[in-house]
Amino acid sequence: MTTSEGNPTLEEQIDEWRSYLRSRQAIHSADVAELEDHLREVIDDLVDAGLATDEAFLVAVKRMGKLDALSREFAREHSERLWKQLVVAPTDADESRTRVRIDAVVAFCLAVAAAVLIKMPALFRIQIDEDISFYARNFSLFVLPLLTGYFAWKRQLDASNTRWLAGAFVVAAVLANVYPFAPGGHTEVLVALHLPIALWVVVGIAYAGARWSEVAGRMDFIRFSGEVFIYYVLIALGGGVLIGIMAMIFFVIGVDVEPLFESWLLPCGAVGAVIIASWLVEAKQSVIENMAPVLTRLFTPLFAAVLVAFLVTLLVTGRVIDIERNALIAFDLLLVVVLGLLLYSMSARDPQSPPGVFDVLQVVLLVSALLADAVALWAIAVRISEFGVSPNRVAALGGASAGRFA
Repeated sequence: MTTSEGNPTLEEQIDEWRSYLRSRQAIHSADVAELEDHLREVIDDLVDAGLATDEAFLVAVKRMGKLDALSREFAREHSERLWKQLVVAPTDADESRTRVRIDAVVAFCLAVAAAVLIKMPALFRIQIDEDISFYARNFSLFVLPLLTGYFAWKRQLDASNTRWLAGAFVVAAVLANVYPFAPGGHTEVLVALHLPIALWVVVGIAYAGARWSEVAGRMDFIRFSGEVFIYYVLIALGGGVLIGIMAMIFFVIGVDVEPLFESWLLPCGAVGAVIIASWLVEAKQSVIENMAPVLTRLFTPLFAAVLVAFLVTLLVTGRVIDIERNALIAFDLLLVVVLGLLLYSMSARDPQSPPGVFDVLQVVLLVSALLADAVALWAIAVRISEFGVSPNRVAALGGASAGRFA
């Protein structure tokens, strides 16, 4: 029941606050009633002081002491409410950073675990290029149980719900691997296509928690799914650029990294990106921020790792860069991408924030790019001295020199 003006009543507001408290915070259900009693006492005092019920509810939520973080999250989650402007206040920096770091570490560990899981069948001589049907049927089982566990941890689901969710994955694993599929048959194809969809619903139950029975909770999961898809596509596109540049710069020193791509980077990256994309959506759902800074922070350490690996390979193998047309293109692209990452990161950085791990990664990226650039300049100069000047070599020399200057 709402008021004649269409605004929710006090009881509806409290019900919504209570539901959110149960589903989104690390608070035992036994404590919810006590917290609600405290909220109602504060509201009654404010109403007695002359405030309207709507105003009393806003002020009471704000005054909940240790639940201020909850109030901010609740306000951001329900952005259509007018009281968002009244409740949202600057977060405590230390508390916010700690929470973000914990979530990031857990998500990263789960992504690594998913990468390990997808490589486990290789121990039993089940290779991706030899038994593609096995991986098609089981792909979702390498990552979605871990993602469900992440949300069960975030939503503080009780043991009975957790067991039920785990049972769903056990049944799916049995179905995908025990049923006698005809090789290349339609049943196997149907399972490979529809099992991930069914298991994604299980993820949704963990994501929504107690709110799964509500329309709003299910709609939140639908929005979450769409955002995860967008992030996953963007990560995949960025990963494609990273892999392409990596292949080109290693090719110019005579190192074939294609087996590494096929056996490790592609399968491990495919499952790990699901966890990372989900974490990004969960972490950024209440922050109004463009995706570009997020992706910049994601790919800066990856490009730094590639450049460091390239320099170490040069040092260990003693190989030299073969400056041909493809090599010139590769180093030009590499310099453009690295320069773009650095410039965008510096322009988006808060000048008041203290130095952190990401700043160290930027320094590593810059130094490794400069070293790779110096090696390329030296190889180009040697090539010009031996075979003369050509448009490609002059262009690459200019690009490399500009990269060093920038």
